[in-house]
Amino acid sequence: MDPWSQIAAERRSLADLLDTLRPEQWATPSLCGAWSVKEVAVHLSAGPAVPGRTFLKAIVAARGRFDRANELVVRWRSDVGPEQVTGWLRQYAEDRFTPPTMDWHAPFSELRIHTQDMVVPLGLDAGVPLEPWRDVLEFLVSRAARRGFVPRGRPDLAVTATDLGWSHGSGPAVAGPAAALALALAGRGALADRLEGPGVPALRAWCGNP
Repeated sequence: MDPWSQIAAERRSLADLLDTLRPEQWATPSLCGAWSVKEVAVHLSAGPAVPGRTFLKAIVAARGRFDRANELVVRWRSDVGPEQVTGWLRQYAEDRFTPPTMDWHAPFSELRIHTQDMVVPLGLDAGVPLEPWRDVLEFLVSRAARRGFVPRGRPDLAVTATDLGWSHGSGPAVAGPAAALALALAGRGALADRLEGPGVPALRAWCGNP
């Protein structure tokens, strides 16, 4: 499957999973800051679904801060029912929006990480295939990911995805399943208990989970 087809398939699969949630599950705090599960899902539709003039308005209101603009867009678009949110995910499943200067790795990694932001607190399994996590991990350790995707100050580590045979970097070792490793590299320590190695304490501390 080519990358964009994979992205479209996972957007539709996520919409199917979200359709099964109860109201209290939609309101569950996600792993992504102060956002609920619903707000993360709204954010995932923002790139393709939000008119350019709306995002420009958000950028102006946020005084040029891209992260703050994203928060404003989510706030403006969250006053809808769950069926509208999943409808957006399906409607724009084939969209090929990418942030400036980036390719498909950015939206795919964002989709994978934000999916985990939602399903991990709910105790659910997104059922995504394992091998594409390799692309996400490669992106998360790249220079491109430092531009808005990965918080600053991540410690230098030798990281290994034990279920993929993927490794990167040097320093204290951290090893574990690809999904848990990807979440940690993106600044989420929720699955850090699945990781092993002398570098885990430093990674957990950077994630805010000492």
